[in-house]
Amino acid sequence: MEIAADYPFLDILFTMLIFFAWVVWIWMMILILSDVFRRRDISGWGKAGWTVFLIVLPFVGVLVYLIAQHDGMVDRRTRDLQDAEAQMDEYVQSVAAERGPAAEIGKAKQLLDSGAIDEAEFDAIKTKALA
Repeated sequence: MEIAADYPFLDILFTMLIFFAWVVWIWMMILILSDVFRRRDISGWGKAGWTVFLIVLPFVGVLVYLIAQHDGMVDRRTRDLQDAEAQMDEYVQSVAAERGPAAEIGKAKQLLDSGAIDEAEFDAIKTKALA
C-alpha cells in the first residue's frame, strides 16, 4: 500500500505554499491588531472600526491597513523599541551604580566624612570591599 502515490509532488508543494501563506496572513493580522491597539492617535471607536474591518474583510482589511498606515507602523515600532532600549539602559546603569567595590567604598567615604564612622571602620569596610 503506497500512500504517497495518491498525493503527487506538486500537490504537496501547493499545500505547503497555502499553509505558509496562511501562517503569514495570521502573523500580519497579529501585527496589525497589536499596532491598532497600541496607537494613541485614534479613539476607541477607530480601533473598533479597524478591528471589525479586519475581521469582516480580512484580506482587504490587511492590505488597506498596510497601504494606509505603513509609515505610522514603522514610526510607532521604532519609537517603542527606542523607549524599551532607554528603559533597559537606565535600569542597567542604576543597578550597576549601586553595586561593586567602588560604590561601597564611596558610601563608606561619605559616612567617614559625615562622622558616622571613624578611620578604622572605614579601613575595615574598604578592605572587605576590595577582598
